Amino acid sequence: MMIRLHRTCRRVSLSPLCVISPPSPPSSLLFLPPKLSGFSTLRTHRRLSGNSLTTVMTSSRLRCLASLCPGSGEDSRSNGSASLSAATATEDDELALGTGYRLPPPEIRDIVDAPPVPALSFSPHRDKILFLKRRALPPLADLARPELKLAGVRIDGHCNTRSRMSFYTGLGIHQLLPDGTLSPEKEITGIPDGGKINFVTWSNDGKHLAFSIRVDENGNTSKPVVWVADVETGEARPLFKSQEIYLNAIFESFVWIDDSTLLVSTIPSSRGDPPKKPLVPPGPKTLSNEKSDVVQVRTFQDLLKDEYDADLFDYYATSQLVLASLDGTSKEVGPPAVYTSLDPSTDHKYLLVSSLHRPYSFIVPCGRFPKKVEVWTADGKFVRQLCDLPLAEDIPIASNSVRKGMRSINWRADKPSTLYWAETQDGGDAKVEVSPRDIVYMQSAEPLAGEEPEVLHKLDLRYGGISWCDDTLALVYESWYKTRRTRTWVISPGSKDVSPRILFDRSSEDVYSDPGSTMLRRTAAGTYVIAKIMKENDEGTYVLLNGSGATPQGNVPFLDLFDINTGNKERIWESDKEKYFETVVALMSDQKEGDLRMEELKILTSKESKTENTQYSLQLWPDRKVQQITNFPHPYPQLASLQKEMIRYQRKDGVQLTATLYLPPGYDPSKDGPLPCLFWSYPGEFKSKDAASQVRGSPNEFAGIGSTSALLWLARRFAILSGPTIPIIGEGDEEANDRYVEQLIASAEAAVDEVVRRGVAHPSKIAVGGHSYGAFMTANLLAHAPHLFSCGIARSGAYNRTLTPFGFQNEDRTLWEATNVYVEMSPFMSANKIKKPILLIHGEEDNNPGTLTMQSDRFFNALKGHGALCRLVILPHESHGYSARESIMHVLWETDRWLQKYCVPNTSDADSSPDQSKEGSDSADKVVTATGGGGNPEFEGHSKLTRSLLW
Repeated sequence: MMIRLHRTCRRVSLSPLCVISPPSPPSSLLFLPPKLSGFSTLRTHRRLSGNSLTTVMTSSRLRCLASLCPGSGEDSRSNGSASLSAATATEDDELALGTGYRLPPPEIRDIVDAPPVPALSFSPHRDKILFLKRRALPPLADLARPELKLAGVRIDGHCNTRSRMSFYTGLGIHQLLPDGTLSPEKEITGIPDGGKINFVTWSNDGKHLAFSIRVDENGNTSKPVVWVADVETGEARPLFKSQEIYLNAIFESFVWIDDSTLLVSTIPSSRGDPPKKPLVPPGPKTLSNEKSDVVQVRTFQDLLKDEYDADLFDYYATSQLVLASLDGTSKEVGPPAVYTSLDPSTDHKYLLVSSLHRPYSFIVPCGRFPKKVEVWTADGKFVRQLCDLPLAEDIPIASNSVRKGMRSINWRADKPSTLYWAETQDGGDAKVEVSPRDIVYMQSAEPLAGEEPEVLHKLDLRYGGISWCDDTLALVYESWYKTRRTRTWVISPGSKDVSPRILFDRSSEDVYSDPGSTMLRRTAAGTYVIAKIMKENDEGTYVLLNGSGATPQGNVPFLDLFDINTGNKERIWESDKEKYFETVVALMSDQKEGDLRMEELKILTSKESKTENTQYSLQLWPDRKVQQITNFPHPYPQLASLQKEMIRYQRKDGVQLTATLYLPPGYDPSKDGPLPCLFWSYPGEFKSKDAASQVRGSPNEFAGIGSTSALLWLARRFAILSGPTIPIIGEGDEEANDRYVEQLIASAEAAVDEVVRRGVAHPSKIAVGGHSYGAFMTANLLAHAPHLFSCGIARSGAYNRTLTPFGFQNEDRTLWEATNVYVEMSPFMSANKIKKPILLIHGEEDNNPGTLTMQSDRFFNALKGHGALCRLVILPHESHGYSARESIMHVLWETDRWLQKYCVPNTSDADSSPDQSKEGSDSADKVVTATGGGGNPEFEGHSKLTRSLLW
């Protein structure tokens, strides 16, 4: 059962849940102690190891999610990195304009450099825990490796993997003893020194681990090789006898077919050298729309540019599938192709195989390329083709628009060899009114001649998935973003005479009415189905609902025993409300088939407080005995006594707002007076004032401080206003962005007034900052509400919405449909109004759709052209989120310098010796900086840009 727990602090906003989907079937119970990213954006992704879709959510119970897939969180620190020199934020501008990477003050640096603790993964039978050891921040040299940008994918051609893959450095196994304690660690041995470990997966019986290893050789990292380890002995070895069989990890990596066999995506043995770019192009690049099709696409990045790029994409993405047994035997199956997913059926008799093929596109990424979905037998024989979807360049930009044809094709989790999928009835266009809008079908893997797919359910909203239980119970989810409506249907898949009925019909924005999600149990086949609970002397159909428990006082998570037939519920567990914040992480008593007995219930819970970091425990019924199984050290003891309060205040239009106010350890407003304050946020869209006014989060949650978190400035004696809600509301027929600037200012004014009223923030010493859409917010506030803030920090933002003419964020009107909205929302158009100092930071290789490389560059030039006091910092090799230690330390130095210079009045208090912690000479990899303002020659400079992420 792999629930991956990954500590992600909520995107500091009132961001509503827009699409309701079934509970994600986990694939190994994996969690991290909370030393994590401060203000991270979230998305749903498919693990490349072939396991089920895992949704990374902002709910607190999944706040320690760690992914086993590459590039997602086990980053590392460097030896031999670009040189770093310590320099305080208030040093001479001559130094600030110099080259080389800088270090922030020690009180910030020490928190960021704290060594990470291992990630943890439970075995399928919950009797063992795997410790996955990690490094800290990676060196810039890792990011500087050559990479190819093809069809929306970034590829390390030497390794034939995604570029910038993070990795684990070692594996250790602990037995989970009956009293909840852990046995001594059994190290997985045989792994080469310095081996880089990825794609760690348990076999279904829990007896083996499979993973890939890369090693450093001659200054490069090798191609990955698949290894397996015996859990009992701890011995690891290569899966293949041949040393020339390498993993192709561009899309799919490998999946367990059964307990002793893996299906591996390998580099074809017959592949030669990469195609060479012709010196003379064969002709001009031509794009045509002579059929006058309506094709609107957002600003996707890293697209194919020409036929040479298409050839490179084929070269690196094409795999040969190989069936490999643990005894060392192997055989190739199927033809070489660009395989993107491999999914064994519940009974392990069939495979669902997806692949891409030509013709490719130069205007959309590979996810929209032509796609075949086929059924094969488990030994690789072709059975039938389910669909061959054409190139999808014309998916409308409106929310809830989808690809035409079969989609969301999956195996039923509760039944052998049974497929289900959805097909749109509106041509994929959300603006088309039709009933039903989606139809869900079901069919066996090998249907009889002439057998048509069975209609399982018809939906008037957009299909969002199914949670399976058995032939008497399944839950079907649908939602519609425009209205925020979400519905859950109860169906009986095996009984056509039982009519579907609505179980829940509510607004996805209304967190107070959220009943929770059904908990899933693991089957013997390794799939996940709704857990039915059996009560003694009661024949009702009970399930467990795991909810966040949002209330006006904050979240109080709960676990309800819910009768699916009557709607009656009994609260069997609830978080502590006074000091602690607890959540139900996973169901642990799920190894048996059939209904689970209430008296045998076992759950994994997390527990934390404002000052105590997250620990995990087992809770056992019927006596609710608690067994704590982790004892992670505090990740930053120097801030262990920080002060945290969830505060509420009101916008002038009556909307209730919330923020989390952090104050430094030992601070007393009556003695120390008001502090400089950093206001860090991210706006969110809503359809109603009532929903926007609801409280999200808990005052008792532990403060996770990541490598670029605003909370780092608690160590510099700042007050931090984290996540003040910035709801942009569009009620009825009104769109939220129609009054974006007005509502943005009103929200910021209310927040600033509140911290000033409390006496914790000096009204002339409040800085505003944000990342991505938060950077867009920051620039707009400096343009339209300069009376509120002393300066601003904008990271990886987009500032001119005319450069994203076919929609951005949740805006799905085009520039030509809402010209005034695009123009008025763009801080670029108000550059002449920005008079307060603004620091712009961007990664040079930002690949996020929505922010082009020219955004920060042009905004900086516009600011400089009007004499604004501004500075632009371009981080070489960095993408939308920054990962290299050199880059992160420099971002912190730049930010601290800006705050000390333009927010804190007496900068000499923060000075320190320029050479107190020199880490080497200036690097050949220069941080590109440019400043401007006021005609002062010290601000002369040249600018460059990157892009931003708007999820």
